[in-house]
Amino acid sequence: MKSADIRARLGVRPVINVAGTMTALGASIVLPEAVETVGAILSEFVEIDDLQRKASAAIARLCQAEAGLVTASCSAGITLGVAGAMTGADLAAVERLPDTAGLKNEVAILAGHMVSYGAPVEQAIRLAGARVVPVGQATSAHAYQLAGALTERTAAVVYVISHHTVRYGMPPLAEFAQIARAKGVPVIVDAASEYDLRGPLAAGADLALYSSHKFLGGPTGGIVAGRRDLVRAAFLQNSGIGRGMKIGKEGIAGTIAALEAWERRDHAAVRARESETLRLWLDALQGRPGVTAVIVPDPTDNPLDRLQVAVEPNAAHITAWDLADRLASGSRPVIVRDHEIEHGHFFLDPCNLHPGEDTVVTARLVEELDRALASNEIIATSVSARRARRIRSRLAWPD
Repeated sequence: MKSADIRARLGVRPVINVAGTMTALGASIVLPEAVETVGAILSEFVEIDDLQRKASAAIARLCQAEAGLVTASCSAGITLGVAGAMTGADLAAVERLPDTAGLKNEVAILAGHMVSYGAPVEQAIRLAGARVVPVGQATSAHAYQLAGALTERTAAVVYVISHHTVRYGMPPLAEFAQIARAKGVPVIVDAASEYDLRGPLAAGADLALYSSHKFLGGPTGGIVAGRRDLVRAAFLQNSGIGRGMKIGKEGIAGTIAALEAWERRDHAAVRARESETLRLWLDALQGRPGVTAVIVPDPTDNPLDRLQVAVEPNAAHITAWDLADRLASGSRPVIVRDHEIEHGHFFLDPCNLHPGEDTVVTARLVEELDRALASNEIIATSVSARRARRIRSRLAWPD
C-alpha cells in the first residue's frame, strides 16, 4: 500500500510530470536503491574525501574514465571543471579564484551552445573567474573559427550536448575536440541530460559532466568524469570557490547507488513501458479536432521518444499554450514540456510517471480538449503575455 503523498503534508501541488527530467519539477523519481542508501548514511559520519574516492572508482568504471567526482550539480561541475583547468593543482591559485591574474583564463564555447538550462551556461563559466570567448555565430560555426579563438590564454573549451542547442551548422564533438586537443586545450563537455555515459569521453572530451538526478535517478548532484589530473584539479576547488557548491554525504552515496543501479537496469524493459504509454496517449488523441499527435525521437539521440502534440486553434478552439496552462491547473495538474510552445506544439515525456499516472494524463487531455470544443469562443491568449506573467510570478516570490 502506497504511503500518504508527502506533498499534501507540505502543502504543495501534486503535479504529474510529463515535461521530462526538469530541475524545476524535482528532476526525476529517485531509485529505491538510492533512497535506501541516502536514508542509511544520513545518520552516520564519514570522511567525505574517502567517500569521494569510492565515487571516483564507480564513475571511472561506468564512464570508462580515469577518475570521477560528485558535485552539487552539473552546473557546479562546469564551474569547478573550468576552475580546475585554470589552476591545476596550485592551491594558492585555487584560493585566489575568481581572481585569475597570471592564469590562463579564457574559455571558448560555440555561440550556438550558449543556452539556458534555467541559468545561462556562460554564467557557470564566468563564476570561476574565466572570460567567455564565443565561437562562430548562433547558427553556424566553423573549424577555422574555433582554431582562431584558441590562444596562449585559453584554459579550456566547453561543448554542450542538449536539446536547447542549435542542432545544425555546428561541428560535431569529435571534430571540436580534435581541434582543441591539437592546441593542447582541455575539452569539457556538458552532457547533463544524456544517457550515454561513455560517448563524450570516447569522442575526445577530457571531462564529461552529467546530472546524477536526471536519467540516472539519483539524488540531486553532478558527475565529473575524465582525465585524472583535471578531475583532481576540480576536486581541489572544494578548498576555494567549490566550498559554496559542496555536496553532502547523502548526495555522494546516493549517486554511487544510482550508478550501480544503472549497470543492472533493464533498459529495454523501461523503453517498452514508455512506448506503451506513448501509444496510449497517441490513441486517445487520434481524430481529435485540431490536434495532431506524433511520436518523435529525442533530439540528442537518447533512447527515448516523446509525443509531440500540435494544436490548431481554429479547430481545437484553444491554443497550444492555453491548453498547456489548463492542463497545469486544477486538482490534477499535468505539467507538459513546453519549451517550443510558440510554434503551436508541446511534448509529453513518459519517463517520469508513477503507475497509473499515464491514464490520468489521458483523462486530463480529453477533459480539457472537450471543454475547449464546448466553448463558444476560441481560447487564445497572448504567448508574450504568458511569458511576462511567468516572469512577474517569479519576481513576486515568495508571495
